[in-house]
Amino acid sequence: MKKKILAYQSLEQPVYDRLVEDYDVRLFKNAEHDTEFLEFLREAEGVIGFEFPGNAAMLDKAPNLKIISNVSVGYNNLHLDELTKRGIMGTNTPGVLDDTVADMAMGLMLATARRMPELDGYVKQGLWKGLLPNDLFGMDVHHKTLGIIGMGRIGSAIAKRARFGFDMDILYHTRKKKPEAEEQFNASYRSLENLLKESDYVCLVTPLTDETRGMIGSEQFRLMKPSAIFLNISRGDTVVEEDLIDALQQNEIAAAGLDVFAQEPVDTSNPLLQMKNVVTLPHIGSSTYETEVAMAQLAADNLTTGLEGKKPENLLNLDVLGR
Repeated sequence: MKKKILAYQSLEQPVYDRLVEDYDVRLFKNAEHDTEFLEFLREAEGVIGFEFPGNAAMLDKAPNLKIISNVSVGYNNLHLDELTKRGIMGTNTPGVLDDTVADMAMGLMLATARRMPELDGYVKQGLWKGLLPNDLFGMDVHHKTLGIIGMGRIGSAIAKRARFGFDMDILYHTRKKKPEAEEQFNASYRSLENLLKESDYVCLVTPLTDETRGMIGSEQFRLMKPSAIFLNISRGDTVVEEDLIDALQQNEIAAAGLDVFAQEPVDTSNPLLQMKNVVTLPHIGSSTYETEVAMAQLAADNLTTGLEGKKPENLLNLDVLGR
């Protein structure tokens, strides 16, 4: 009998086709309380997909589970201590999405600085009658200062584009200094406070952890320049969203470009959606077909390796191996 694999939310077709050759695979979307979902989960040995709730309550319903393979670099959905206690492996897909997310970050920066979505509407609404009024001018990106919070793989890919493509000065803040970033991109380490004070653009790239949850709030926005643009491509909960709204309304910062929100999909009543100086995207960081397939392939590699009783390449909870 084939081992059962539960695919959660989505799984690219080429990867689904690959897995069904050797496993009994079933795809479920938002079906946590569905009887069929619970019955399949009870027998599943593996889960692959996006944002599966790997908490104690859900794991209680999966007594045969051996591995949860995230199709994402983020893993805030996985309670790693709980997984380890139960002998369940957790994996993610770092690396393959770095360039795609970095491309998006630079696009978001340009779109926000040059007010592209707003001016797209200006043209399409027939408001362009002659010379563009000065009050619709955007801001330069080249030769400005970019502060990156979280200089990991993606942060480094952004720094590379900003430094060599736009001659930007790079500041960064992480838990540990990154000598390689300082050498490659002439980047300078700053405390979070000084990075916020000095940067023209602030890009938040850090993963969501207990330490980073709500790390940017009213105090941090007050430190930023009134002309600064804030970009969040990490997770919505790394920012106190109410404080961001207030900072924009009080002109404490000039604009924001957001790929993530506290609630996703974002509520249509969210004030951020009504602000012309805010560019909003539907969490598209890695959303190109090529990259999504590559991430799913890596997640499938992690999954099948774990089901074979071997160490997956991207195992997150290494302590599980000692059980």
